[in-house]
Amino acid sequence: MNTENCLYCNIPFTEELWCKECINSLEKLAENGNKEAMFSLANCCNNGKGTEKNFEKAFHWYQKAAEKDHIIAMLNLVNHYYSGEKTEENFEKAFHWCQKAAEKGHIDAIFNLAACYRNGEGTEKDFEKAFYWCQKAAEKGQINAMFNLANYYYNGEGIEKNFEKAFHWCQKAAEMGQIDAMYNIANHYYIGKETEKNFEKAFYWYHKAAEKDHIIAMFNLANHYHNGEGTEKNFEKAFYWCQKAAEQGQIDAMFNLANYYYNGEVTEKNFEKAFYWCQKAAEKGQIDAMFNLAVYYRNGEGTEKNFEKAFYWYQKAAEKGQIDAMYNLAVYYRNGEEMEKNFEKSFYWYQKAAEKDHIIAMFNLGNHYHYGEGTEKNFEKSFYWYQKAAEKGQVDAMCNLAVYNRDGVETEKNFEKAFYWYQKAAENDHIIAMFNLANYYYNGKGIEKNFEKAFHWYQKAAEKGQIDAMYNLVAYYKNGEKNLEKAFYWCQKAAEKGHIDAIFNLAACYRNGEGTEKNFEKAFHWCQKAAEKDHIIAMFNLANHYYNGKGTEKNFEKAFYWCQKAAKKGQIDAMYNLAVYYRNGEKTEKNFEKAFHWYQKAAEKDHTIAMFNLANYYHNGEETEKNFKKAFYWYQKAAENGQIDAMCNLAVYYRDGVETEKNFEKAFYWYQKAAEKDHIIAMFNLANYYYNGKGTEKNFEKAFHWYQKAAEKGQIDAMCNLIAYYRNGEETEKNFEKAFYWYQKAAEKGHIDAIFNLAACYRNGEGTEKDFEKAFYWCQKAAEKDHIIAMFNLANHYYNEVGTEKNFEKAFHWCQEAAEKGQIDAMCNLVAYYRNGEETEKNFEKAFYWCQKAAEKGQIDAVYNLANYYYNGVGTEKSFKKAFHWYQKAAEKDHTIAMFNLANHYYNGEGIEKNLEKHFIGGKKQQKKVK
Repeated sequence: MNTENCLYCNIPFTEELWCKECINSLEKLAENGNKEAMFSLANCCNNGKGTEKNFEKAFHWYQKAAEKDHIIAMLNLVNHYYSGEKTEENFEKAFHWCQKAAEKGHIDAIFNLAACYRNGEGTEKDFEKAFYWCQKAAEKGQINAMFNLANYYYNGEGIEKNFEKAFHWCQKAAEMGQIDAMYNIANHYYIGKETEKNFEKAFYWYHKAAEKDHIIAMFNLANHYHNGEGTEKNFEKAFYWCQKAAEQGQIDAMFNLANYYYNGEVTEKNFEKAFYWCQKAAEKGQIDAMFNLAVYYRNGEGTEKNFEKAFYWYQKAAEKGQIDAMYNLAVYYRNGEEMEKNFEKSFYWYQKAAEKDHIIAMFNLGNHYHYGEGTEKNFEKSFYWYQKAAEKGQVDAMCNLAVYNRDGVETEKNFEKAFYWYQKAAENDHIIAMFNLANYYYNGKGIEKNFEKAFHWYQKAAEKGQIDAMYNLVAYYKNGEKNLEKAFYWCQKAAEKGHIDAIFNLAACYRNGEGTEKNFEKAFHWCQKAAEKDHIIAMFNLANHYYNGKGTEKNFEKAFYWCQKAAKKGQIDAMYNLAVYYRNGEKTEKNFEKAFHWYQKAAEKDHTIAMFNLANYYHNGEETEKNFKKAFYWYQKAAENGQIDAMCNLAVYYRDGVETEKNFEKAFYWYQKAAEKDHIIAMFNLANYYYNGKGTEKNFEKAFHWYQKAAEKGQIDAMCNLIAYYRNGEETEKNFEKAFYWYQKAAEKGHIDAIFNLAACYRNGEGTEKDFEKAFYWCQKAAEKDHIIAMFNLANHYYNEVGTEKNFEKAFHWCQEAAEKGQIDAMCNLVAYYRNGEETEKNFEKAFYWCQKAAEKGQIDAVYNLANYYYNGVGTEKSFKKAFHWYQKAAEKDHTIAMFNLANHYYNGEGIEKNLEKHFIGGKKQQKKVK
């Protein structure tokens, strides 16, 4: 009977129990030393087949079979000792039986023995032996051993490194279906380790591994499809494999899947799903996912905004070394977002991120050291970090580094290096750097002057919105390549961005029509904008807009308000105008004290007209005591600043010796200065100085020159003096026509003597044809201006019917007017009017009155006639004594009849004692005069 058959059914029972008695037969065989029966019995006891489960019994028979060199029993025994099943855990015994099975050539035992030596399980670690047994297993076709052998060669464990052999065994394992080997061989081809890079082969093996559910291979396969590496781009497949890997727990795939949903790549945007997968990855420790999850919470994308959670995940990611999280955490602490500001913590995290080469963190760390925020100021360290960041391409750091080199902060001043870094930053589109680079080219700092390049960079910066560059471009187009339209364009752009000087100048463009049409409303608008931004000249101009009603309605209150604002800010023209407001009482009460105050303020800031007016205040003692010394000081200051009225007044001070010694030379100097600036009174006085030789040698030619200049400018006294030149032929030929011309010019300006003389020119035909009507016209003009001789002549015009109709009433009127003004010929004529009753009743008393008035003024005929009035008692009582007095007066003036009458007075003793001797002398004198 076959010993491996059941004693009862005679069927082999080593693989299957066929009857209820088989187990007994099996046990009997085992007890008789049959190793297969021992092993089968152990399995039956272990699994409860044909008998109740009994682990102790199973372990017993496995051990018995193993001791009989049953290899599988040995392996089962290894598992029992290794896992502590049915016996206590015992790595040494596990190792013992593994070694026994391996020595018997069992491939898995060989593989596991290698693992024992590698891990030091049940024996000391021994990489050489591990390598030995792994190689044995690999050579027997154990695919995991092949993979491990590749790793031994790759890492140099138990053998020298040998990348060729590592690659060989990895490829062998992959070809046998070992998925980790497939993954690794894909990595070899992707990176190009011990083989040329080959994305197609990398893709092939990632694909093979992915199909066997290798999750990292799935992730990498997704990347291949996404990037088109080793295959055509295929976002759908990329998404598919990324999703597969994510669902298998691959955290980078979860992170990428979140990004797919966030960006809407291959699938519709779905912030909720993006948030879900980002959260999954973050919770599994994916640090970039932690960072993104913080962003989701901060922005409220796919979830509600939650700054606390955002901060939590930034902190988690930062603590894991995620540099963007470190940076953002620093920003949180710096800005105090949903927490108190904490510069120390901000500094800490910027430093951590900077040390990991986060370039913006480097820059901000530089700022912390620069400003002493969260740490002590340390320009050396700020310079270091600015330089690090700049060398990494951080443009703000480049710009700051330029400033350090420019100003010599923790380094020597070096304009060349400053230029270098400004240029680097400018080339990276840093607009402030562009502007500064333009300045360097313009001023020749750190580089030769180059206006073309300066213009280029100003333009670049302006086009990027740098307002100072825009404004400088305005100057280029105004002063260089003139283009007022472009100047206006850039001025407008800068103004719209709030550049105060551009706003001010834009107002000027609209006001003056530069580069655009004049538009006072827009000029007013922009002027108001600039004024509201405290541009003091704009305040002054705005006051003028309101004052003159340009671009807005007149509003003196607002004009005064803005003028006052500008004045208080130090705008000197506004100070001057404010003084004028107070002086004239325009929309404010007159206040000479305040007027004086503001003239003084403006004068002290070199406002020349204010200096002049202040001098006038001191000169005239207006709202201050007269002070000729201060008046002289301010006239001199104003004169030296070119104020021509002050020059003229200073000349007067030198001429008259006011608070200085008389000095005709200096008076002449200042008259000359003022005259050369077209001051007409100075021209006239300068002419007088040349004429009279005051302060200079006499020079009639120059005197004539300046009289002529002054006359041509409308100075009427100069016109009159010029007339004298032409009438008398002084330093020029006599020329009555020119004399007439200047009489006419002076007369037209209202010069009374010129009006009178112009009448004489027309009456006498001097320099023009006789014209009695015009003579009458101008005589009347002079008379109406109280020229007494003209009044007398006008009376004659009316009386004699010269240039007008006879009119005795008007003749009498003007004669009386002239007489009352002291014109003695008119007085005499008035005597005749009253004596003869012409155009008035006879009135000897009035005839006497006017005769007396004329006599008292020495008119000889009136003196004689007055004597007759007293002698005959006409218009007064007879008085021989008074008659004698006036005959004597007339006789002394050689009036012959008076001499005769005086002789008779002496002869007859009328009004004087008789005196025949004087009678005789008087008669003789009269006879001589008659002869």
